[in-house]
Amino acid sequence: MSQTKTLTTASGAPVADNQNSRSAGPRGPLLLDDFHLIEKLAHFNRENIPERRVHAKGSGAYGTFTVSRDIKQYTSAKLFESVGKQTPTFLRFSTVGGERGSADTERDPRGFALKFYTEEGNWDIVGNNTPVFFIRDPLKFPDFIHTQKRLPQSNLKSAQMMWDFWSHSPEALHQVTILFSDRGIPDGYRHMHGFGSHTYSLINARGERHWVKWHYKTKQGIKNLAPAEAARLAGTDPDYAQRDLFTAIERGDFPKWSVCIQIMTEAQAAAHYENPFDVTKTWSQKEFPLIEVGELELNRNPLNYFAEVEQAAFGPSNMVPGVGLSPDRMLQGRVFAYADAHRYRVGTNHQQLPVNAPLSPVNSYQRDGSMAFGPNGGAAPNYEPNSYSDAPKQAPRYAEPPLALNGAADRYDHREDTDYYSHAGALFRLMNDEQKALLINNIAGAMAGVTGEVVDRQLQHFFKADPAYGEGIAKALGVSLK
Repeated sequence: MSQTKTLTTASGAPVADNQNSRSAGPRGPLLLDDFHLIEKLAHFNRENIPERRVHAKGSGAYGTFTVSRDIKQYTSAKLFESVGKQTPTFLRFSTVGGERGSADTERDPRGFALKFYTEEGNWDIVGNNTPVFFIRDPLKFPDFIHTQKRLPQSNLKSAQMMWDFWSHSPEALHQVTILFSDRGIPDGYRHMHGFGSHTYSLINARGERHWVKWHYKTKQGIKNLAPAEAARLAGTDPDYAQRDLFTAIERGDFPKWSVCIQIMTEAQAAAHYENPFDVTKTWSQKEFPLIEVGELELNRNPLNYFAEVEQAAFGPSNMVPGVGLSPDRMLQGRVFAYADAHRYRVGTNHQQLPVNAPLSPVNSYQRDGSMAFGPNGGAAPNYEPNSYSDAPKQAPRYAEPPLALNGAADRYDHREDTDYYSHAGALFRLMNDEQKALLINNIAGAMAGVTGEVVDRQLQHFFKADPAYGEGIAKALGVSLK
């Protein structure tokens, strides 16, 4: 038997742990000194030129966010300061795994990336049309997306590599169940919900932090496509969702979403029976009910797709006073990865492009680089601290309250939390018989040609979520339960 090769970094150093990022305690934020994580994400962002590595096929539109509820007890952000206040927005929808020329009707999560042009700067919430994700740790993100793309040799999509990865990653089961349900192929972008997916935070004027989940509930009603109709549209109108969104706005049928939040205090989070920063799980709406805070309306199409949609750059690192992040591992990874992808794909000055530029003044010491627009800072100093009274200075009043951390820095195994199945099982049991049958048939069809070893391993996950779930798929695959 040949000796197993040791995984190494690009510089040849052996990798001790390729499953877990370094964090400050099991639930704490990730650490910048995790060179293996940074190297994987930075290399991954540079694998393709020039389209987005993920979310390449997308559509976008401008709109407005209108506040409907006073939430100053949770946040000091000025866009929420009064009921009725409106803030301009830009929303980009997308499919995740497909290339720019792929069909809009593929079975795939849909990106739901929202930019608020506030008076204090731009604020981005980067989410999907699902409240959860496939993985918990950004160290596995390049690996996961590779399985959704193409085989290195044949350049073909592969059910084998998708299910092989998922069968080794049971935390993906909740998202897999959603993906292969009736909601796996939305009927365009107007008839689906959106979610921030991650746990974010809100900070009020007293410096009190609350953890928050963002929900966007479609006012057009949920509509999904049957697999046969989705396949027909992929062959006859691959830009179906783009066409539907653009024409609806052009005729004045402006799509709308109710914007809602779930709120959890820091004390509640510390005592919560589940990790509230685990993006593979949802928060109970019975324990943390939805609070409607406003309405999002899309009411203006871009004039130029490339300039305004293709070059639009979103990232959770774009924040304003009164909002913040959380120790969510995937969110922490995206804070670096998204901005780094834009620097590579669009350019180091991507924030200066009109679709990305804030409406508020920009006073920074960044200079030069490709596509530096305008006077490039003129004769003003490009360093700080300095002796000039009219030069920008830091403002400590905007500092976030400290976040208490504990635990030694280490690579904590996120799979010590082995509850992969309760959320997926609960979702399965919420479905009616027709929805269950559709889910089972969709999964069985997607597993055609997958090796028996992978099928057997994945079936164990379905059975642990719910025996009827596993039995239904086993029967559809013709697998003997003996």
